Amino acid sequence: MVNSEQNVVKSEQSGVSPEQKLHYSTCTLCEAMCGIEVATQGNRILSIKGDKNNPFSEGHVCPKASALKDLYDDPDRLKRPVKKVGDEWQEIPWSEAFDYVAEKLHHIQSTHGKDAVGVYLGNPNAHNMGAILFGPYFYRALESHNRYSATSVDQLPHHIVSRRLFGHMSQIPIPDIDHTQHFVIIGGNPLASNGSIMTVPNVKKRLKGVQKRGGKVVVIDPKRTDTADLSCEHHFIRPGSDVLLLLAMLHVVFEKQLHNAEALLPYAEDLYDVKGYVKDFSPENVSELIGIEASQITQLVTDFCSAESAVCYGRMGASVQAFGTLTQYLIMLFNMLTGNLDRQGGMMFTQPAADFLPVSSRGSMGGYSSRVRGLPAFAGEYPVACLAEEILTPGEGQIKAMVIGAGNPVVTTPNTEQLERAFSQLDFVVSVDFYISETSRHADIILPPVTPLERDHYDVVFHNFAVRNYATYSEAVVNIDDNQLNDWQIYLSLAERLDKLNGKSTAHYQALWQKQPKGVIDDLLKNGQYGASASANSHDNPSSNDWEGYNLSLDKLKAHPHGIDLGPLQSALPNAIFHENKKIDLDFDYFMPDIARVKAHFFEPMRNQNQMVLIGRRHIKTNNSWLHNSPRMVKGNNRCTLQLHPADADNYAVNEGDMVKVTSRVGHVLVEAEIIDSIMPGVVSIPHGWGHNKKGIKLGVASQYPGVNTNILTDEMQVDTLSGNGVLNGVPVSLERM
Repeated sequence: MVNSEQNVVKSEQSGVSPEQKLHYSTCTLCEAMCGIEVATQGNRILSIKGDKNNPFSEGHVCPKASALKDLYDDPDRLKRPVKKVGDEWQEIPWSEAFDYVAEKLHHIQSTHGKDAVGVYLGNPNAHNMGAILFGPYFYRALESHNRYSATSVDQLPHHIVSRRLFGHMSQIPIPDIDHTQHFVIIGGNPLASNGSIMTVPNVKKRLKGVQKRGGKVVVIDPKRTDTADLSCEHHFIRPGSDVLLLLAMLHVVFEKQLHNAEALLPYAEDLYDVKGYVKDFSPENVSELIGIEASQITQLVTDFCSAESAVCYGRMGASVQAFGTLTQYLIMLFNMLTGNLDRQGGMMFTQPAADFLPVSSRGSMGGYSSRVRGLPAFAGEYPVACLAEEILTPGEGQIKAMVIGAGNPVVTTPNTEQLERAFSQLDFVVSVDFYISETSRHADIILPPVTPLERDHYDVVFHNFAVRNYATYSEAVVNIDDNQLNDWQIYLSLAERLDKLNGKSTAHYQALWQKQPKGVIDDLLKNGQYGASASANSHDNPSSNDWEGYNLSLDKLKAHPHGIDLGPLQSALPNAIFHENKKIDLDFDYFMPDIARVKAHFFEPMRNQNQMVLIGRRHIKTNNSWLHNSPRMVKGNNRCTLQLHPADADNYAVNEGDMVKVTSRVGHVLVEAEIIDSIMPGVVSIPHGWGHNKKGIKLGVASQYPGVNTNILTDEMQVDTLSGNGVLNGVPVSLERM
């Protein structure tokens, strides 16, 4: 269970204490995939620091890496299954826990139908090789349409845009940050998020690199973030109006004849037809609504188009708003029309070593809608904004039980007070989690998996979003005892029992138990473009890198614990397109009708432009709510504050440190005021992921720093119509000094 290649340091008490060892692994607490060096003595973790020999991260780590030790050592974490008996939690054996869960789920589905069991998956699953690869066996065994995840309060627009344009929901091109000369960031703060659908260790160094080579970084955001402070240029923008900015930018491209898309026309013949859709959105028509002067909008576009290479990247702030899907689509069109798709320094497709896209679902479109509100399903999931109503509303298909996989929706999804009420009336809840959190406290039984350093790891998802082609496999750093299980073992055990109860064959599980997730990774590596067939692949694809000779396999990656550099991103069209005709499907009929909604929303007289609006924000140490139980992550000044501009503070007679009541349609919170000039007037900000003040949680540190839950204010009825994605930015609120 330890790395095959490790340095050994003799203990000072040789023969008494275990030897100290160095292991090389990967931090899994964000998308950056930073390499880490972990010193251990027996099963004690002594230290964690950056791996200087890792070719991707080159020794860089952010403060979160040390929290891996905190998760491992945390006295609050569970290691054995616990069952709720009255108001107490009692440990039970794994076999008893699995039998109990499978029988309860089977009984509920037999009584109320397959859809009576809902599933919610949190974002830690994307960082977990076993959960990603073997979790689906359990979800399929449930046969329920009621599936939800953190995707629909995050990156769902990216998936829909990529599914429609390129034919696969995970074929998302990412910024070639290492080669671009002009980087425009809309609604993103990579210095806090370490990328986000752009796997980029040491993003600060890379952004400075753009400027060192004579390039420019431009940030467009309602708040002057850490990333904006580092940039060459920052523009405030009114939350939710990014769609108008993009429409105006495209208008300028055609008005000034700055388009340069001839190389893409063989794959997107109708690309220049975009002109007819943006003709009404001149910079002059939208300037007042978005808060950026018309001349500045024009200059943004001309600077972008005059650069040797350029890329426009929109992230969280551009996605979780009323027009998030159309905004991300327009960002992609802007990159295409300016000639910056599939071009060095622009938006590029990656060439991952273990490429799961060819063997995974491309993302089912539509097909069915949620029972109560009729929100669209995508890739087998409903938007989480409708989860509470599916529990609370009686009738056929009502959710009676929930399975929670590494998620905390009672903190992270819209109108969490409503979801609290919904969870309290469920017949049964099972949580796969090693904490008793705001959500898992509602469970009848909790099945705790091991922590990241106790399991093998390959980043199945984030190698696909890496700014440089790279591969690494990390073996578990510390051993586990016989009573601890990985996520994949938990899910496979439940799936096998459920299939047996449903009278289905379970013969195939024997092969899965033997293969394990690492066997799947080995297959993907050997059959990938750097594997045994690399030579043939290279000849079939004249634009590919010289990949002969890698012959990647699991054993080869284990022999290179620092990882293997596979070179810069390469031009990939038309092979990157999953549509059978190898053409980009612009799908105007799906996206462009939403422009009518844009016009109605922004240009009708009833619009109240003076109302305060709420946005979220991130801090590098605490942007993951599951790190709030780490003392080193939460110590220091209060980070859960209401940030507002001095002019708004004067208007509401608010002083620094005052308690302010913030009210939306669905709820209110009391939060400490922080007055700053780095936020746009008319905008307030509360960070995401706090509110650790619920009865029954077992989070000793987090409970001392509870903060307030901003999702008490977000409105489950406000969604992006095209996708059903939750609206977390641009939420109308009122303020009152208490």
